[in-house]
Amino acid sequence: NTHTYYSYKFGAWAPKALLNRAVEFGYGTVCITDINNTSAVLECMRLSRTEINIRVIPGIDFRNGAEQLFVGIPKTNAGFQQINQYLSSFLHSREPIPSIAPAWDDVFVIYPFNKSTANSQQLLASGYIGIRPHDIPQLRLSPLRHHPERLVMLPTVTFSDKHSFNAHRLLRAMDNNLLLSKLPKSEEGDPRHQLLPKKELLAFYQDFPEIVKNAEALVEQCDVSFEFKTNKNKRFYTTSHEEDMRLLRSECEKGLDYRYPMAGDNIRKRLDHELKVISEKDFASYFLINWNLINYARHKGYFYVGRGSGANSLAAYLLRITDVDPIELDLYFERFINPHRASPPDFDIDFSWLDREDITRYIFDTYGHDRVALQATYSTFQFKAVTRELGKVLGVPAHEIDQLQRRGKAHGIGQYGDLILKYSQLIDGFPSHLSIHSSGILISEEPINAYSPTFLPPKGYPTTQFDMISAEDLGLYKFDILSQRGLGKIRDSIEIIKTNTGDEIDIHDIKRFKQDEEIKTLLREARAIGCFYVESPAMRMLLTKLRAEDYLGLVAASSVIRPGVAKSGMMREFIIRFRDKDKREEAREKIPEFYDLLKETYGVMVYQEDVIKVAHFFAGLSLAEADVLRRGMSWKFKERSEFHKVEEKFKANCLAKGHSRELVEKIWNEVNSFANFAFAKGHSASYAVESYQALFLKAYYPIEYMVATINNGGGFYRPELYIHEARMHGAVVQPPCVNRGERNSILFDKTIILGLNMVGELESKAIDLILSVRKMGEFDSLADFVDRVPISVEQLRAVDSRGNIPLYRAQQKRN
Repeated sequence: NTHTYYSYKFGAWAPKALLNRAVEFGYGTVCITDINNTSAVLECMRLSRTEINIRVIPGIDFRNGAEQLFVGIPKTNAGFQQINQYLSSFLHSREPIPSIAPAWDDVFVIYPFNKSTANSQQLLASGYIGIRPHDIPQLRLSPLRHHPERLVMLPTVTFSDKHSFNAHRLLRAMDNNLLLSKLPKSEEGDPRHQLLPKKELLAFYQDFPEIVKNAEALVEQCDVSFEFKTNKNKRFYTTSHEEDMRLLRSECEKGLDYRYPMAGDNIRKRLDHELKVISEKDFASYFLINWNLINYARHKGYFYVGRGSGANSLAAYLLRITDVDPIELDLYFERFINPHRASPPDFDIDFSWLDREDITRYIFDTYGHDRVALQATYSTFQFKAVTRELGKVLGVPAHEIDQLQRRGKAHGIGQYGDLILKYSQLIDGFPSHLSIHSSGILISEEPINAYSPTFLPPKGYPTTQFDMISAEDLGLYKFDILSQRGLGKIRDSIEIIKTNTGDEIDIHDIKRFKQDEEIKTLLREARAIGCFYVESPAMRMLLTKLRAEDYLGLVAASSVIRPGVAKSGMMREFIIRFRDKDKREEAREKIPEFYDLLKETYGVMVYQEDVIKVAHFFAGLSLAEADVLRRGMSWKFKERSEFHKVEEKFKANCLAKGHSRELVEKIWNEVNSFANFAFAKGHSASYAVESYQALFLKAYYPIEYMVATINNGGGFYRPELYIHEARMHGAVVQPPCVNRGERNSILFDKTIILGLNMVGELESKAIDLILSVRKMGEFDSLADFVDRVPISVEQLRAVDSRGNIPLYRAQQKRN
């Protein structure tokens, strides 16, 4: 009955440390039974296959709060699914778990000895009784000793040592929002629940050998396993692989007519190659599910942007999943999918923040709530936040906690300060609770409960208990469904333009936008306020320095601005080489092989693909190893042994080619510093497409675009700036008006009437009430307004953030 730190705010073992210690202490099998949770199971099972020679059996410790009810140990994968389904039902309903387990066929149920005294006959009939080492003295006096066939070893493992137990108590106090001194013993674990060496543990049971044999027999009957790195997503979109491929080819052929009316042999050969790889890797259903999704979006009139490495796929372009032409940008498909790539592909599809919820609903309704789940992520304790929380449970005044955070070890607040720092370092990085991945949705061939219980966050959709890394290990690749306000701005702009001017805009005419002189001027001079990500100060500064005015320049800038490139100093180097031809030649002369490999970006690694190029062609790694390197820049993957092996081979191969150690370390540091943050080239190109759409609207319809920007929550800056920007383009801005205004800001010719939602502290339901009452006629006066609209005095007094625009600015009725 082992608990890792995924028994949130209870367990204190890191999974890998627990498995290593178990091997060190002589064990060949360990049951991972976290409290109402299986987050550690997949990671531990993967480790047992790849790094640590120990057998892992999954299970669940079912509890209501700190009260242990029973432990479920599945015999088979079917049993694992059963306990996952059972736990899910209570995590969804938030009802207490019954004290007696269901009559499962494929699950061993073990009840704790201390629970068995009151209703031992009922428990003996439905399961086993678990005996901990410190239960032995009581067992000698208990009637249960006459039922040795129903008794098994159940040593609980929650802590590694005294410090680990102390950290547990602090976590329990934090979880219960109590001072440590007020924490009841019922909320704590037992300090004796530590991992003992095998011989020492067996010594406790020497007078009861049957208990040991029973435990061994149960363990031998358990056979739960997963085949990692095999595709477990929805297998077929239609009814078979062959039918999927026929449909995929048919839809791609239709796309050729739309995208390339005069398609040449090079495009058809590229399509044939991609479809062959897609078929071999069994990813047809993945493409078709995305195709179905964007068809639904287009049918509903939703704007979307397909981005990420999926933009490297011609098939995705033909299916209209992305608007990035991979032929134009020379994007190679192998960055997205190749025969050597072990990790699954993924599309990132952005929808308007107003449309994403309906898209999510559509996916669950189409593919089934039992086989679709949101991807979880783990919120972890961070050192600075932990110091504050520990200060609270230890009763340290807030000003002293501030002093501790400012001064560190030189805090000057005594022994409590030392304790806080000590345990903050120990708890730092522990998972705090489950959260939701920003965009990931899983669509499984088998029920999701075959791999994990699900919980029900406020979004109202089942969510896994494992993160994206474990999902990829298992073979479940996520569908990234994101939202952004930029698309909402574009959609609303088109509607406002049509209403205000009568013009109809083809916002997908990107080829025309790329040649537009007005857009080139905005780019070159960085006049991009309101235009997606290019409006940020850093991006506008970069555009000003580059003086870039074309599509490729913007694509490069989109990735150059990322933190890793800037951190490595390569952003500055890219700017210099972009503007100075002599500097390019100088860079090429230093390392011709490296420069020619990255000729398009002047010898500077700018895109994620550049990591693969450098690793494969410059360092001589295989494509599979190069992909491990690219993916390995994430903090969690970096901890894995396979990443370190690739790092060693990268350096060794470069040295073997005759490059100096100084140069090799320099190149490695550049790879290491930027790859985690850099964009794939297709991702940057997708962002550039949306930027061109925004820049077109800003160039020709600036007032309409600013109104849409205000209505979609602004952007990088506060709403005041966008109001000022509208004025700069000739708009007349009027304050919110209960007679002429609406919920959102509206435009009449060049006059903007700010929306009622711009009024500070005015509640949404009050706006609904005002608009509803106004349908029966405008308000003559304040008295008329007060008489007709039954809202509180506080809402009548509501003003904007500067306190000078009263809500009841009623205009006289117009004749």
